[in-house]
Amino acid sequence: MWWNFVGRTHDEIAQAREDWTSGSRFGDVRGYDGAPLAAPTLPPRLEPRGRER
Repeated sequence: MWWNFVGRTHDEIAQAREDWTSGSRFGDVRGYDGAPLAAPTLPPRLEPRGRER
C-alpha cells in the first residue's frame, strides 16, 4: 500500500496513481464539494517490505 493505492508491484501502484490523476478509474465521492486530492509524487521505485512474524 502506498498513499491510498493498493497493488502487488510498483507498476500496479504507478498505474493506480495515473488512473487517479486522470480520473479514469475511480468514481466521485458524493457529498464532497472540493477538488480531488492530488496524489503525492511517486518514489523512484517502491519495494516490498518483506514479511516478518
